[in-house]
Amino acid sequence: MGTSSGGWKQRLALAACLLHDPQLLLLDEPTAGVDPKARRDFWEELHALAARGMTVLVSTHYMDEAERCMKLGYILNGRLLVQGTAQEVIASQSLTTWAVTGDDLPALATRLHDLPSVEQVAAFGTVLHVTGTDHEQMQRELGPLMQEPGRKWTEVEPGLEDVFIHLMRSAGEEPVTEVH
Repeated sequence: MGTSSGGWKQRLALAACLLHDPQLLLLDEPTAGVDPKARRDFWEELHALAARGMTVLVSTHYMDEAERCMKLGYILNGRLLVQGTAQEVIASQSLTTWAVTGDDLPALATRLHDLPSVEQVAAFGTVLHVTGTDHEQMQRELGPLMQEPGRKWTEVEPGLEDVFIHLMRSAGEEPVTEVH
């Protein structure tokens, strides 16, 4: 077992957990260190278990894994910040996100950080995501930047990562949000 890959170790651990046919399966970051194929296989097995009636509770810091869940909750320092389906959680925060492609995005990112309405600026490969909570103020502040040549701006739906970062930053200011 000591020389087995992370994927095989996780498969063996899952099999051991299932030996007694539990009704509830609690998994703490079960795919950490697992290759993409094993990770996908692992999630397919978790969905199959859930389809057979088993309750599966998974903790993960991978937002693409959270999107695979039927219901999710964000917990910070033992406090539930929000819960619901991925779409409900995203909608509950009323964030506005712009995707920007084009010339000199690192320099643009520096300028965006100075705008009061911009809460987050994050690079995703060759795309810059710009997120805030006040749609109108963002449009006013971003308007001049959108007129500069060499870049394309597209309003996009925020992702779970955008929501998670927003919730972490505002956890001390906002009441718990429950979405049903």
